[in-house]
Amino acid sequence: MRRSQALVLLGIVSRHGISAAGSLPRGVGPEFVKFYEIKDTFTCIGHPSITIPASRVNDNSCDCPDGSDEPGTAACALLDRLSPEQPLPGSLSGTTNTTNALPGFWCANKGHAGSYVPFMYVNDGVCDYDLCCDGSEEYGNVGGVKCENRCAEIGKEWRRVEQERKDNLERANKRRRTMVKESKELRRRVEAKISSLTDEIKELEVKRDELKAKLDEVERQERFKMVKNEGPGKLGVLAGLAKTRINELRDALSKILDERRDLRAKVEELERILAAFKEEYNPNFNDEGVKKAVRGWEDYAARKVGETQEQLDEAGILDVMKEDSEESGINWNEFEEDEASDTDILYSFEAYLPGPLREFLHSKINLLRIWLIENGVLADSSSEKSESRLVKAAREAHDSVANEVNAKKRTQEEQQRDLEKDYGKDDIFRYLKGKCVTTEAGEYEYELCWLDKTSQKSKKGGGKTNMGNFDRFDFDESDEEERHDGKGLGRGKRIVLRYENGQGCWNGPNRKTDVWLACAETEELWRVSELEKCVYKMEVGTPAVCEEAVEPGHVKDEL
Repeated sequence: MRRSQALVLLGIVSRHGISAAGSLPRGVGPEFVKFYEIKDTFTCIGHPSITIPASRVNDNSCDCPDGSDEPGTAACALLDRLSPEQPLPGSLSGTTNTTNALPGFWCANKGHAGSYVPFMYVNDGVCDYDLCCDGSEEYGNVGGVKCENRCAEIGKEWRRVEQERKDNLERANKRRRTMVKESKELRRRVEAKISSLTDEIKELEVKRDELKAKLDEVERQERFKMVKNEGPGKLGVLAGLAKTRINELRDALSKILDERRDLRAKVEELERILAAFKEEYNPNFNDEGVKKAVRGWEDYAARKVGETQEQLDEAGILDVMKEDSEESGINWNEFEEDEASDTDILYSFEAYLPGPLREFLHSKINLLRIWLIENGVLADSSSEKSESRLVKAAREAHDSVANEVNAKKRTQEEQQRDLEKDYGKDDIFRYLKGKCVTTEAGEYEYELCWLDKTSQKSKKGGGKTNMGNFDRFDFDESDEEERHDGKGLGRGKRIVLRYENGQGCWNGPNRKTDVWLACAETEELWRVSELEKCVYKMEVGTPAVCEEAVEPGHVKDEL
């Protein structure tokens, strides 16, 4: 068909225009009616200085330089924009560079949508039903061709498709409105998270500062104490040696207890054997060795009955062998406490003084300790190696809160960057972020992950190939025919997502993908094509780019 060459204009014609069209020359469109209302003469539309008799309109002769006197014939078809330049006598340029004043031959297409047909299609012996469903452009019956009026059936189908398109668009817009609400809610959550983190950070910073002040005070107080000897004192050394020796003895006792159990079992077994031997041997058998063995067993048994040997309680032994702890045995922690040095005792003499005097001297001695430390007379005991458990506890508490503050600040910065990120109009792509759509084409399965990456994977197996990482939003012009199923880009400005710096091609650049978006009821990856080496194009439908429904083209009359 000739749709690619046609200039189609759709419009709604008022009843007044329709009635007037009956007395108008053939082929006059509704927007040009005013130029053809005078019946005696006709003034060329593009050249008002030229007036011709009305009888010369549609006489199959091009009298006006702009062809406006032939709205219903092909006489001025050479003035069509698609026609080659031809000499035109009387024109200032000498060529047909003069634009035709009329867009074409007007087909009313009653019951469908009126449209213009290029003049070169008028009376060419071909029924152009895609443009002129009423067949009025072939009024001359050239070659015996007579085009019947099919506007009823074509218009009905067109209205069905158009209604379906409108319904799909309404559903798509409805889903888009839902997506916008979800996106706003997601944004609100991010804002609430930032606000919550701000409050938490303020509270934690106050707590951190308090703990820092407490740590400084504890370090200052601990620094006032005399330096203790590096390593344990005599008691500590003795306690360590004793602990080691006791553990060795406990291990030896455990081994002896095991051997004792083995020996007892053997003795009991031998006693059973000898007792059975005594009972079962034949006393009439004259064997001195046997008789001597029996008498020896009888003496052993008699002595055993008479013995009052104290039995060792094995449970007591096991209790002794338990590991030392605060609940049983020796609590070695008591001996591992930092012991006071001679200097500690010396500086603690205030404990022996009366109460009122002790309080007075306590502050004076502390001031003396500070002066001695600051002037290098006493060593500063604040190093990590020698710091007390009190200082360690204060430091751990401060560091824990400080680390929590830093972690929450990092989270807050991430949330703030996400809030400032471009998610398109109405923040709608915030809803799609992280979601993926796939399709199969040829030997590959393709995947688009919104605002993340694009990839392909062979159906034969193997890993995914990165075709690009999301970089930015962009716009570009699409110039494609409308598809009957609606799954196409069509014509006009479209949102394009640029995915850059994918996996490198063999002897080529890094892969990249341009994701073209068009309105659809659901997210669908329609088609994937490779425009050039390692440069891909994805055509994707999504409600995210739908606009509110606009009245579509112009229906002339409803049947």
